[in-house]
Amino acid sequence: MIFTETKLKGAFIVDIDRHEDSRGFFARTFCQREFAQHGLNPNISQSNIAFNVNKGTLRGMHFQFPPAAETKLVRVTRGGLLDVIVDLRPESSTYLQHVAVELTAESRRALYVPERFAHGYQVLEDNTEATYDMGEFYAPDLQSGLRYDDPVLGLAWPLPVSDIAAKDAEWKLLTEVEADLRKRLVLPKTRAS
Repeated sequence: MIFTETKLKGAFIVDIDRHEDSRGFFARTFCQREFAQHGLNPNISQSNIAFNVNKGTLRGMHFQFPPAAETKLVRVTRGGLLDVIVDLRPESSTYLQHVAVELTAESRRALYVPERFAHGYQVLEDNTEATYDMGEFYAPDLQSGLRYDDPVLGLAWPLPVSDIAAKDAEWKLLTEVEADLRKRLVLPKTRAS
């Protein structure tokens, strides 16, 4: 695999390293040893799949609070999407900055999302399917999200939003929740006593 760190420390684009011959190609898409060598969480607690009927569908911006903060390895198996992550680590020099990466079935590219990052995407083609390998179990009591159109974040989506869950459209603006969000996203070892 080929790991390329984004401008957000700990967030990586993961490309496959193809071994081609007359039959096609073979490539690894995951290896605990290689993930650990790059300082990434190599554990997968659950795997999810999301199928999106319509181009323009938006999912996100989701995250879980500690102690159930989750890592994600997101890959598209059909179609394409623009995947966006936002750094929510209060101690980070890139706090509230974001990265957008196009993931397509054709490129077979994946995005590794660290803990304490918000994650969302917009579907670029009808009938797009994505898989998520999660480093933590789903914890509904610790889930939260940010508004996809929050002016503080300045996220640029390539298409008009065609479909969005009511919950995702109704997350509060950062100006209303940032103080609580910062407090809840500080890891115990970095909290002031």
